[in-house]
Order: sequence, then C-alpha cells, then structure tokens
Amino acid sequence: MSVKSIPKTHMLHHASQTRYRKRRNLFARLLTDRRSTRSLGGNIVLVLTLGLMASIFLFPVIFMVNNAFKPLIELLKFPPDIFVKNPTFENFQDLGELFANSLVPFSRYLFNTIFIVVAGTAGQIILASMAAYPLAKYDFPGRNLIFNLIVMSLMFSAAVTAVPTYIIVSKLKLTDTYLSIILPAFASTLGLYLMINFMEQVPSSLIESAAIDGANEINTLFSIVMPAVKPAWITLFILSFQNMWGVTGSTFIYDESLKTLSYALGQIATSGIARQGVMAAVSLIMFIIPTIIFIFMQSNVIETMTTSGMKE
Repeated sequence: MSVKSIPKTHMLHHASQTRYRKRRNLFARLLTDRRSTRSLGGNIVLVLTLGLMASIFLFPVIFMVNNAFKPLIELLKFPPDIFVKNPTFENFQDLGELFANSLVPFSRYLFNTIFIVVAGTAGQIILASMAAYPLAKYDFPGRNLIFNLIVMSLMFSAAVTAVPTYIIVSKLKLTDTYLSIILPAFASTLGLYLMINFMEQVPSSLIESAAIDGANEINTLFSIVMPAVKPAWITLFILSFQNMWGVTGSTFIYDESLKTLSYALGQIATSGIARQGVMAAVSLIMFIIPTIIFIFMQSNVIETMTTSGMKE
C-alpha cells in the first residue's frame, strides 16, 4: 500500500502518538538520571521510607481482612489483635443466612447496584466527553464563563448540593426510581473538568484533518479524540465506579426492591453488637470489588498523572 493511500488522519494520529511516546521516554530518562545521582545511603533511606509509608497505608487493609475472618470473641477483644488466631467463615455464613431470610433476595440488591453503577458511570463518561470536546477545542462566546463555573463548582461538597438535588429530583417526580441516583451522577463536574484538561492536549491538526476527510463532530470525538485521551476516561471510570459503588440512595429510594447492596449490607451490619462479625464481612465485600478494578487499571491512572502537565 502506497503512502498516498494512507488516510491523512491516520498519519497525523500516528505522528501524535510518536511524539507522546518520545515525551514519556524523556520523562523516564529524567527519572533514571535522577536516580543515578543518588548514593547507596540515599537509596537505602528512600527504600526504608517507602516501606514505612507502604506499611502505614496497608495497615487498615490488613486489619480489615483479618477482622472478616475473626470469630465474635476475637472481634470484641480489647485491645484488639491485628491478626486472626482462629480463622472462621462464620461471619460470611451469617451474612448469607440473613439474606436468605430477607424479603428481598440478595440477587435483587446486586442487580440494582450493578445497573446503577454501570449506567451512571457510562453516562457520566459519555456526557462529560461530549461536553468537554467543544469547551476544549473550540472558542465561542461564553466559553470562559462556562469553564469558570465548572471550576467553581468543584469547591462545593456533596453536602452543600444535597438539598437542591433532592428538590430537583422530587420536582421531576423521579423519586423511587433508578434515575434519581443515575441522573445526578451525570452532572458531576469533576469528570468534565478532567476531560477538558486532557482534550486540550489533543493536536488541533488531527481534528482539522478529520474535518477535511469529511468526518462529522461525533465521529471525530469517538474515533480520534477519545482514543487519544484513553487514560483520562479510564481514570474517570475508576473514580465514578468507586463513588457510585457505595451509594445507598436512601434519600431518593424508599422501595425496598430498588435499594442498593450498600444500603442492605449497612442495615444488616448495624443491627447490634451481635452483628459485628457480619459488619466485618460486609466491609470486606464492599472494599474488595473497587480495589480489584483499580488494580487492573492503575497503569492508566499513573499515566494520567504523569502526562497531566504536558502540553502539545
């Protein structure tokens, strides 16, 4: 195949990717050069410091995992032991029995949670990308005002917007529906701000070449821009998933058959001292799934942090 037969868009995209790899390799060489200037004593101090910090951060995880397999007598012991002495699966068995006697089966809670998380996360990524694209690559009246409003919105916590959100959901008659949780997730400005910053790094020449080749804005966004900012939207996926995985929805949903797994587990685990073992099992279940997803996708998060300050 001749060079002329290769679409200009593909050639420019390949050139952009080549420049990106060169910048990343340069960054890696700079880190290597810095490491080479340290002495043996400096390396030892660095390793010990990192090991100490890692042990501090891992301590709550180790303690939580051990608690999930402790019998009740060990859980109530004071001062508590870090490691379990007589491991048991009774906590998980008790949790299963509680769900077996529940009016709503465990599978229903699990379906509600998965549907809300998948729909909310996918919708947030798509809408944030579509809104970020014109803000990042086009100049139009009011653009700076909109961007400043997005930045200002990041300063407000969820507690501040809880009442306005409830009023809007109630006026729209969305209470006791999945949309009462999903739609507010679409409006998260953190993902929008993240996508704007990364789309600004995409070369405008790629978009101009796509327009010359006859591609419309939707095709340009999803065929050229989105692959170029893959680390950004994967990072947004992880952040959104972790945020929505623990949503109880108790403010908007009152129907027990529509409640999430987080709400059901929380209600069971807080029913008294006798449920301390169940609470430990619940904590491990709620922790392990987002952690597994983060472990498999952490390379993209690191890449996002590494290239966040680079400009074309």
